[in-house]
Amino acid sequence: MTMITTNTPTRPSAAAELIADFVSTGGRLTDRADLARFLREHRLVTEGAIPITLADLDEALTLRDGIRAVLDRSRTADPETLARAQKVLDGLRVTVRLEPAERSESPLAPAVVDEVRRGLARIAGAWAAVLATDEWRRMRL
Repeated sequence: MTMITTNTPTRPSAAAELIADFVSTGGRLTDRADLARFLREHRLVTEGAIPITLADLDEALTLRDGIRAVLDRSRTADPETLARAQKVLDGLRVTVRLEPAERSESPLAPAVVDEVRRGLARIAGAWAAVLATDEWRRMRL
């Protein structure tokens, strides 16, 4: 059997696109309103008011910085940054879907009630999908 390989770039998955958008927020994710806007624009939360605390914003920024540190292979990641981000991930509850509703969805689903944490859990699910497929190795900052 001969396998044909091509060098044709493939389109990033929906999970990779979400992660790329999340880590590239930079100056666009500076306050609670920015976080609410990001979560709504990416349909990670339901419509309506989202009570976001300063602790929620801090968790989102910590998670973003940790993922960014892993993706930035041009420098050695700060162990403290990674540990803080891991602590955020450890605090998010996710469950595995038996059958994702859409093909583009992560097999991991939020298992929390709080809207902000559901949004962060969806980001965690996307990160897990990107890790599982090794797609993270092709991502650039």
